[in-house]
Amino acid sequence: MFLSVFLCTTGALSQTGDTQRPPLHGRHWMAIAGKPLAASAGAQLFAREGNAVDAACAILAASCTMHDSLSWGGETQALIYHPIQKKVIGINALGAAPSGASADFFLRKGMRFPPGEGPLAAVTPGTPGGLLVMLAEFGSMSLEAVLGPSIEMAEGYPMEAETSSWLQASRDTLKKWQYSKDIFLPHLGQPYEAPQPGEIFRQHDLKATLEKLVFAEKRALARGRSRKEAIMAAYHRFYRGDIAEEFVRGSRELGGLITASDLANWQVYLEKPVMSSYHEVEVYKLNTWTQGPAMLQILNMLEPLNLRGMGLNTSRYIHTLYQVMNLAFADRDFYYGDPYYPPREPLETLLSKPYAMHRLRQVNPFHNDPLVMPGDPYAFDDSPHPFRKALKQWHRERLTGPEKKTAFHSKKYHQDFRAGTTTIQTADKEGWLVSITPSGAWIPACIAGKTGVGMSQRLQSFVLRPEDGPYNVLEPGKRPRATLTPTIVLKDKEPLLACGVQGGDTQEQNLVQFLVNMLDFGMSVQEACEAPNITSYQMMASFGTHAYEPGKLTLHHDVPPWVRRELEGMGYRLHFDAKTSGPITAIFLDHTHTTLWGGVSNHSEDHGIAW
Repeated sequence: MFLSVFLCTTGALSQTGDTQRPPLHGRHWMAIAGKPLAASAGAQLFAREGNAVDAACAILAASCTMHDSLSWGGETQALIYHPIQKKVIGINALGAAPSGASADFFLRKGMRFPPGEGPLAAVTPGTPGGLLVMLAEFGSMSLEAVLGPSIEMAEGYPMEAETSSWLQASRDTLKKWQYSKDIFLPHLGQPYEAPQPGEIFRQHDLKATLEKLVFAEKRALARGRSRKEAIMAAYHRFYRGDIAEEFVRGSRELGGLITASDLANWQVYLEKPVMSSYHEVEVYKLNTWTQGPAMLQILNMLEPLNLRGMGLNTSRYIHTLYQVMNLAFADRDFYYGDPYYPPREPLETLLSKPYAMHRLRQVNPFHNDPLVMPGDPYAFDDSPHPFRKALKQWHRERLTGPEKKTAFHSKKYHQDFRAGTTTIQTADKEGWLVSITPSGAWIPACIAGKTGVGMSQRLQSFVLRPEDGPYNVLEPGKRPRATLTPTIVLKDKEPLLACGVQGGDTQEQNLVQFLVNMLDFGMSVQEACEAPNITSYQMMASFGTHAYEPGKLTLHHDVPPWVRRELEGMGYRLHFDAKTSGPITAIFLDHTHTTLWGGVSNHSEDHGIAW
C-alpha cells in the first residue's frame, strides 16, 4: 500500500524536507559520480549524444585516473538495464587470484589471512576489461571519445584536497614501491611530499598506456574492423600485448605473483543477475562473488513485517533490522563465493521466501544474539551439508576467537570496515540505466612498472581455511567474494531506480535502509540518501584480519536518550557518529512525468549533473 502511494502521487516525491542538498532533476540524462570532475566527464559524453553506458564508462575512466578509491588496476562490478532487451545484465569484471596464489602459499608464510596491501595482495586487473566490454557491447561511441577526458586528466589536472591528504598520509607506504613513489610523491624530502591541493598532478606513464589503447582501436578501424572489434583490439593489447608485458614485469619486480598467462586467461563475464521481489518491485543484484544477495535475503525477511508500524529508528525497528542483517550476513560469510568454482553455492534456497521466514523465526525480539549462526539451506532440500564440520568449527571460532575481543578497540578495523569505494549512476531518455560500484588499487597502491596502473588489493577478501567460509577459500584463478554491490530496481518490468554506496561491509546495510526509507516510509530519493542509518559490525569484515564485533552498533548522534537506553538494555554497545552511512547515490525514474530524479548524499564529494 505504501509503495503504491509513493509511486502514484507527487506529494511524497516533491517534499525535500530538510535535506542539505536539493534533489537533481533531469529530462534527457543524468550522471552521478564520486567526484565532480568524474561526473563532468560523463556529462561531456552525454553532450556528444552518447548513451548512459558511454557516459558511465567515461566516468569510470576518470574516477580511476583521479584515484577516487580505485585506479586502473582495480575491479568493476556493474548492472545495466537494456531498454531494447527489457532486462538487467550483470558485468563481472572482478580480478582473479594469480596462478601462484594459493591458501597453502600464504599459510606457509605464517599468515592467517592474505595480506592487505602490497604486490602479494593483488588480483589481476579487472576494470580495463570491464570498461572495454561494457563499451563494446552496450555503448555507442568510440573508445577514443570515451577515454578523451581521462587522457586529458592524466596529462594534468588540479589535485583535490581529499586525495592530496590521502597521499600525504600514505607517503611512508608509497615509498616502499619505486614506481608509486615517483608518481605520487613529487616533493620528496619536503614537509608536504604529496601533490598539494590545486597543484597540477601529472601521470605521464598512465597517459601513454591510455593512448596505446586508443591507438589499438584506431589501427583496427583502419584495417576495416567493426566498432566492437576495434574496442576489443584495445582489450587484447592490455591483457595480451605490450601493456600486459610491462604490467607483469613491473609486478614481479616488486615481488608480485601475476603472470602473463594470468592476464591472458582472465575474462569479463556477462551474467544474469539475481533478483528478489520486495512488495511491488524487483530488486536486482550481482551473484555470490559479491555480497549483493545478502541485501535480497534481508529484504525477504523484512517484507512480511510492518516496519512503518514500528516507527522509523525506534528501538524496536533498529533491533529488528540489526537482527535480520546479522542472519543474512552470517549466511554471506559462510556460503558466498565465486560461483564459477565448485562447490556450488546454495543460492536458490538462500533467496527463497520460505527460507527467509525460517530465518526470521530465529530472531530474539528482546535481546541481541551475539552468536548468530549461518542457516542450513541444505536441510530445505533434504540433502547432506557438504561442510557440516566447517560449520561447527565456525561456531567454535566465534565463541573463543581473539578477533571479537579486540576488534572494538581497533581504529583501523573501524576504518577498514566502513572504508569507501566509489559509485557511478547514469540514465538517459532512451531507457538505459547503469549502476557501477568499482574499487580496488586504492591509495596506497603499487604501480606496476611504467604502465602507470596501480595493482589491486582485493586478494585480502579471500579466506585461507574452510572454517572461515568454505566457498571463499583462496584458489589460483578464483575471484574473491567482494563487498562491491550495485543495485537496479524495476517495477512492472520497467526501470525504477539505480543506487549504490561507498563503504566496505556497510554497503548492503546502507542500501537496505535507503530502499526501506523510500519504499516503506515514503521518502524522496534525496531524503533517503541523507537519512541517518545504523551500522552492525557483527559479521566478519571482508578486509585485513576479518575481525568482527558482536553487539557493536553505530547510531546517529540525534538518536534520543530513551532509544539509547532501550538498546543498551537489549545488549548493544553503542557508538555514535554524525555520518552514519557511506555516500549514497541514486537515480529515480519518475514515469508519471517522464523525468529523472537524482539523489546524492551529503557525506562526501559525490556529485551529479543532469539535463
